[in-house]
Amino acid sequence: MSKTGGNELKLVLRVDFPGATRLGRGKVQLMGLIRDTGSISAAGRAMDMSYRRAWLLVDEMNHMFSEPVVESQRGGQRGGGAALTAFGEELLARMQALQDKAAKAIDADLAWLAKHRAPAEATDTPKD
Repeated sequence: MSKTGGNELKLVLRVDFPGATRLGRGKVQLMGLIRDTGSISAAGRAMDMSYRRAWLLVDEMNHMFSEPVVESQRGGQRGGGAALTAFGEELLARMQALQDKAAKAIDADLAWLAKHRAPAEATDTPKD
């Protein structure tokens, strides 16, 4: 399956845990951005969300598992920051691999759906 553009079909993977907690593309993207930026705030900004929203998602992930996903450091010369724990790194890698495996497994089915779907104009709903 190729990278999805604006008009291609794509698989969206989400794991639903008991108790209404979920792990999907948003939290996976947030983990990757925290790893890349070293900051919850910067990761949130990159996703167009407030620091509070990003922090709440990190807190939710840290309570979803028996080990923390993200550790934050306070103060210091650089003003603190955040990093994925070893468990968080493994979780991110496994979720990305799961997404890739699932996408490859259904590539032919998505191609078939794309071939047979109506043009975008026919499926658009009128806007008032």
